[in-house]
Amino acid sequence: MPIEVIAFDADDTLWVNEPYFQETERRFCTLLEDYLPQHTVSRELLQTEIANLSLYGFGVKSFMLSMVETAIKISEGTIGVSAIEKIIQEGKAMLDRPIELLEGVEEVLSKLKGHYRLVVATKGDLLDQERKLKKSGLEHFFHHIEIMSDKQEADYLKLIRHLDIQPHQLMMIGNSLKSDVLPVLNIGGHGCHVPYHTTWEHEKIDILVEHPNFRSVGTISEISGFLLS
Repeated sequence: MPIEVIAFDADDTLWVNEPYFQETERRFCTLLEDYLPQHTVSRELLQTEIANLSLYGFGVKSFMLSMVETAIKISEGTIGVSAIEKIIQEGKAMLDRPIELLEGVEEVLSKLKGHYRLVVATKGDLLDQERKLKKSGLEHFFHHIEIMSDKQEADYLKLIRHLDIQPHQLMMIGNSLKSDVLPVLNIGGHGCHVPYHTTWEHEKIDILVEHPNFRSVGTISEISGFLLS
């Protein structure tokens, strides 16, 4: 049976996300440079983020809490209230940012709608991802929105059951090989990698994917060429 459902990752596939985290992280490292060099602060923050994933999940709120925890740890509890307030304000500013769609996204979705069931399959904080989707103006393109706590094989199998399809009827499109492509290939689905110029360190993976159901494109605009041919 042919592909029936096209699932799109959201952050850094449909709209800009990671650069905002990196901008905030640079300001955070500058805030703490009296305690440690900026590159060391950055490393400590990443370790804290990864350790907290099982507690807080993904997204801005998790990032904010990890910044606060890192600041307390690095300063050995001496960090001032004003610095903590700055960190909280940085997080709130991220939550309030406008949505910047990536080039070609609306055109591709317009072309594919009517030929496939289109789905958003993204991980992160529920309220934040719902907010971004509404502000993006893309909500009307999608048959279903799935905001996942993680993107492991079991999570995709749950999505497939919900959509009442077989794994080989799903194609997942995203910028992360680790989260968007490999788990779907492993369960018998199709994966298309659309690289983004910057990726969170935790999502980076150095692997050559060789699989009959795998595709890689330079930009999202290229996917309509093979999906509608």
